Amino acid sequence: MNARRSSLIALAAVGALGLAACSGGTSAGGGGGSTSGGDGGGDGVVTVWHYFSDPNQVALMDAYKEKFESENDAEVENVYVPYDQMNSKLVSAAGAGTGPDVVVFNGAEAATLALGGVLAPLDEQWADFADADQFPDSVLHSVDDQLYAVQGYVNLLGLWYNQDILDEIGVEPPTTMDELEAAMAAAKDAGYGGITLSGLPQSQGEWQAYPWISDAGFDYENLDADALASGFERVRGWVDNGWLTQEAVTWDQTVPFQQFAAGKTAFAQNGNWQIGTAESDADFAYGVVPLPLGDTGQVYLGGEGEGIGAHADDPELAWEYLQSTYLDAKGQELAPDLVGSIPSRADTAQADVVTSNDLLDPFARTIADFGASYPAASIPPAAVADVQLTVGQAWSAVIGGQQAPQAAADQAVAALKSQIG
Repeated sequence: MNARRSSLIALAAVGALGLAACSGGTSAGGGGGSTSGGDGGGDGVVTVWHYFSDPNQVALMDAYKEKFESENDAEVENVYVPYDQMNSKLVSAAGAGTGPDVVVFNGAEAATLALGGVLAPLDEQWADFADADQFPDSVLHSVDDQLYAVQGYVNLLGLWYNQDILDEIGVEPPTTMDELEAAMAAAKDAGYGGITLSGLPQSQGEWQAYPWISDAGFDYENLDADALASGFERVRGWVDNGWLTQEAVTWDQTVPFQQFAAGKTAFAQNGNWQIGTAESDADFAYGVVPLPLGDTGQVYLGGEGEGIGAHADDPELAWEYLQSTYLDAKGQELAPDLVGSIPSRADTAQADVVTSNDLLDPFARTIADFGASYPAASIPPAAVADVQLTVGQAWSAVIGGQQAPQAAADQAVAALKSQIG
């Protein structure tokens, strides 16, 4: 995501995560495979539609192109499509019986694209893929029990800390909720802010709320209003204690990290895609630890999904491309090196390029300990946007003081029961 890196909700989350759109690539707009209907026998060119303009993300696309071409007698054409035009162009192309060989898209949009006839099922390829067991279920995107996309890397939330402030108040980076709250209290007493996060009333807010409300026992399979209220009450308490500002309701996921980078706040709930901003803007020692969650706490795994177009000119060559790049152990090592994203393969997540990076390792550990599919599998594809908006609005109303936690939770759960069924 991005900032790099998810339905309308997803789109917004993605943009916030840095997954978001950019420009770049090798050509503008359309371009794609032929109308052969995906029966093989293509032209030896793999067309890959993406929405990246960030130089680091474009460099990753170029690196994958170079890697595949060096290993195969084939060419890769990376085609840039603006993020806000990607889904409509893909659905339009699919309606005309054409489209790219490979699609690199916001992973949370998998159901939308699959239901729109854009993506081809990957079940047969996946069943024969020798390394399939390296991938957690949370990075596999299925609709109606058919696999349509896999994430080669993920973006997720962690707890950034200002080491200078922690040294001044004499605490270690927190590993439990009690330690986090004690540290925020000490930071406030010393004249600093406790934590920054996004309280925006939409998908970004739901993305940021999920670790805390799931930690309180809430999930979309069992809609427990009291558990949701408990999660809301905890974070509202942070506002009441002066550790979190109510201004968070106006912050997307970029602003709270900028606030943290200014050096006046002890912690920031934010993502791995902020590594570059930290390096360029933070004039203090800093680090990252996993969010201090308990047994039920979960952190969404965002990031781009990769799939084969339903009308790919040569689906077999497209699958070879995915195996050589996004799904390959060495290919996945390029993502953390060039972009800062976390490899989704279990073996690559243990590679030196990740474990030797003090900032990436906590995110990698979070994937193993708290990783959750985004969006939750129990949410019907057609309801994803409404669900995220409902919870995002409730989260924002609680942080902003417009609703009490229990009232916000009761109202949200009533809406969720109608949306999820």
